[in-house]
Formats: sequence, C-alpha cells, structure tokens
Amino acid sequence: MTFAVLAPVLAPLLAACGYAVLGWNKVTAWLGALAAGALLASAILLSGTERAMTVWGLLRVDALSSFMLVVIGAVALLAMLASPAYLAAEPATGHTQARAARRFGVLTQSFIAAMALAVLASNLGVMWVAIEATTILTAFLVGFHHSKQATEAAWKYVVICSAGIVLAFLGLVIVHYAALHAGLAPSDALDSAALAHHAAGLDPGVMRIAAVLLVLGFGAKAGLAPMHAWLPDAHSQAPAPVSALMSGVLLSVAFYAILRVKVIADVALGPATMRVLLVAAALASLAVAALLLLAQRDYKRLLAYSSIEHMGLLALGAAIGTRLALAAVLLHILGHGLGKSALFLSSGHLHQTLGSSRIDAARGLVQRSPQLAGAFGLGLLALLGMPPFSLFASELGIVRAGFAAGLGWAIALALLLMLVIVAAIGRHGRRMLLGTPDPALPPVTPPATMQPTAPATALHRTATVTVIAALVACALLGITTGPLGDLLHGAATIAGATP
Repeated sequence: MTFAVLAPVLAPLLAACGYAVLGWNKVTAWLGALAAGALLASAILLSGTERAMTVWGLLRVDALSSFMLVVIGAVALLAMLASPAYLAAEPATGHTQARAARRFGVLTQSFIAAMALAVLASNLGVMWVAIEATTILTAFLVGFHHSKQATEAAWKYVVICSAGIVLAFLGLVIVHYAALHAGLAPSDALDSAALAHHAAGLDPGVMRIAAVLLVLGFGAKAGLAPMHAWLPDAHSQAPAPVSALMSGVLLSVAFYAILRVKVIADVALGPATMRVLLVAAALASLAVAALLLLAQRDYKRLLAYSSIEHMGLLALGAAIGTRLALAAVLLHILGHGLGKSALFLSSGHLHQTLGSSRIDAARGLVQRSPQLAGAFGLGLLALLGMPPFSLFASELGIVRAGFAAGLGWAIALALLLMLVIVAAIGRHGRRMLLGTPDPALPPVTPPATMQPTAPATALHRTATVTVIAALVACALLGITTGPLGDLLHGAATIAGATP
C-alpha cells in the first residue's frame, strides 16, 4: 500500500521527466493520460482502506484525501486525454510548437503532482508548500500563449495568489505558536491529525486570528471573494486543458485546505467562528458572480465567474457543517470538476475554431456545429444544476441542510443570487446556441496558422469522447453515487461533520 500512496505523486512526476527528456511526439503525447490514469487507479485503490494510513510521517491517506485524489485523477485524465488534439491545433509550428508542447507536458504533470501532494500531506506546512508550488507552475501555464493579455493575467494571478499564500503562511506560523504553547512536540505542531486531536487545548484568541488569516489565504487560491479577482483573467487566458484543471480541481484543492483548517478551528473555537467567516465569503462570492455575469461578453470569462459561484456554494455548505451538507459539498466538488472540464474543453476548441472568445462570435452555434453546440449546451445545463446532473443533487442537499441547521436566511439569500446567475448564464447561453450571427461582423474563420487536424466546427474524436464521458459521469452521479456513497460519508466524517 505504500506504493499506492506514493503513486499519485510519482506517476505525474515520472511523466514530467519523460517529457523533459524525450520531448512531445505522437507517442509521448499520451504519457500525461497514462500518468493521470495511474493516479486515478491509485486513488480508487486507496479509497477502500478503512483506516487512515501514514507513510514516512509526511503523507497520510484517509477518506477525505482519498476522495480528493479521485477528483484530481478524474479531472486530470479528462484534461490529459484532450491535450494532444488541443496542442495539435495550436497556431505555433515547427520547433517552436515542439518546445511549447514539451513545456506544456512538464508543467502540467508537475502541477498535477503538486496537487496530489497537497491533499496527501499530513503536515499543514507541507500542504502549504505544495499549494504554493501550484501557483508557480500554473503561472507559466496561464502565460503559455505569450500574448499581452496572457502575460498580464499571469502576473495578476501571481500577485494576488502570492498575497493570499503569505496570509496563509502567517496563519500557519500562529497555529504553530499555539500548538507549542499547548504542549505539542515541535514535530506535531503542524500535523493535521495531532492538531485536530489536541485542538481543545489551543489558545482561542490566538486561533481566532489564525483562522481568519487561513480562510483569507487559502480562500484567495480557491477563488472566494474578496480575493477572487485573479480567477477570470487566469482561466480565460490559460490553455483549455489547463483551465479545466485549474477550475475543475485546483480551486477545490485550495478549498480542501480550508476544510482541514475548519476541523481544527471548530474544536478550538466552536463552530460559530468558521461559520461566520464561511457564510460571509459564500454570500460575497455569489454576489460578485451574479453582478459580473449579467454583463459578461466573453464565454471563457463567463465560465470563470461561474467557478466563483460554485466555490461560494462550497463555502456555504461547509459553514453549515452537518453530515448532509459536507457530503453534498464533496459531491459538488466532483460534479463541478466533471462539468467544468467538459465546458472548458469545449470552449477551447470553440476558441480555436472562431479565433475569438466573445459571445457574439459564437452566435448560432446550433446551426453551425450541432455537435459542439450539444456538448456546450449540456455542459451549461450541468453547470446550472439541472437534473439529472449531480450539481442538482448536491445543491439540493446544501439547501436542505441549511434550512435544517437554522441558516434559512443565508440559504434564501443564496437562492436569490443563484436565480440571478441562472438567468444571466441562460441568457448568454441562448445567445450563443440559438442566436443569429451579426451580419456587421466579419466572417469568423479559424486562424490561418491552425493545424487542420479536424473539421473547423467539429470536435476532435478524442475530445468528443472526453467531453461525453465527463457529462455522462456527471449525470450518473446525479442519479446514484454508487460505490462512492461510503467514501462520501467517510470523507464527510473526517471533514468534521456534525449530526
């Protein structure tokens, strides 16, 4: 089992080394998918373990970390399967394209390894280092296209997320101080299990400051308001497979860090402190998403603002803190990862085909490309929480748990903001799918330098299978959680679920 614990980190690192040494070609292009498949297989194997298992005192696997590994593996597999077709259609040619593809392979695999390390780390300091590593690696991926907009987005991403990570670092320093003064050994002062076990002895005044800093710090990386401003720029400029990874799983990994902190803070301070912080962040995130989606003109930024909405829903569910709420939060994490991956992969091909990410440029998509319109339209329905997709079940679970926990006022306000969001996304989606192109606009054609690996308005075969698989999995989870049911409830217990 030790190898199964190490495999989620080692498999993508070995793939990154393969890309660095061998470069990107028709054979090595699938190394990333193989590594992601190995990660997912290891996650499924580890999900069957009944007790927490520690390796070398640095890595720990329990139900919560196993579930997050399943999310990382599933989204990574989708993104890596779609990457070869996406990169083949990029406008760069010759040696420049080969170098760019090699860089893409090394960075994406290192990024996936860092996320796996973050959820496996038993020490909060190691988790912090892994999350900071994702910032550094993805900054190069956000600026991958070297355009002015991509470079600006990368710098904005680095500045805001680094500021958040500094706040999280200060929070961990304070937690370490509180742990030492509570009598914990220096080696256990940042161990998440030891802190959770001795949380009642931590100084409440000190821990209150730490909790605020940690929620702000990791919340910045999770895309929660008020430190959300990097998200729409970064997600709209990154390559589509990277956007799928960032929106589908990186935000959730940062939120996982908040869940680990919440388990400790709830015992040290009582549930009220974290509840207030998370409800405030949730409602602020939903309000920001609702206001900015109304006047949105870019479909990639529309998807990014939607991510802020869904992170707000996760925060609201975590604030409720009951078993039903946290199980719904975890289901929402997986469903959002699958649905958003399908949408970003579809939007990436759409952008390559149209040469523009403006909503007006995609009008009449049903007539121009029924296949692409169908994939994008179904993705939007999943994103909006329509049945049978799993986001409907998870959002319903959060709403039910909120009313049962006495947070009806917050749920009512959240539902009002979600109604605005559904109306805004529905209006923009209707314009894209059913509208008619503006005759005043010049003809929309693929860039002249695009490598014609597929018909201009049809998804590549591999991308088609990937998008359909993501949507089918999201729909099946909305009908039944199947073998994931026990894992969800176990993970909710680890996350501090109350009856």
